[in-house]
Amino acid sequence: MEITAIELVGLAVFWSLFYFFLSHYIAGLSRDAWVEYIRSEESDEMLLEALDPIVNEIEDRMHDKLQDFQSSFFGSLGAASKKLDQTTGQATIKAVTKDNPLLGFVAEYLMKRGNIADLVPPESPKQPKKSTKLGLK
Repeated sequence: MEITAIELVGLAVFWSLFYFFLSHYIAGLSRDAWVEYIRSEESDEMLLEALDPIVNEIEDRMHDKLQDFQSSFFGSLGAASKKLDQTTGQATIKAVTKDNPLLGFVAEYLMKRGNIADLVPPESPKQPKKSTKLGLK
């Protein structure tokens, strides 16, 4: 039994079409099975189990970053407050008036409302640092 070229081409076309439709049918069945599984409650539990380590890692990293931010933020606030007290002389006035509460109250009122900071001589102005980079100051 010999197979002619036309029969060979016909068989190739037939099997190609059969494979094409069969693969689409199998893919459709597979897709439908996955959609049904994903909609079930069983998949929710499995997904939560699978994602639990990732969620924990994200929580740990966010906690670390928040702690770093808090320490840098409150550290810079403390430094700025200290520098402001040194600049206005409030620290010195508070130290002098700590034994006399009435004088301390008056001095604090004057510092807040009466611009006593204008009476304190300013520090010498600092020169800005010049950068060695081209075009930047």
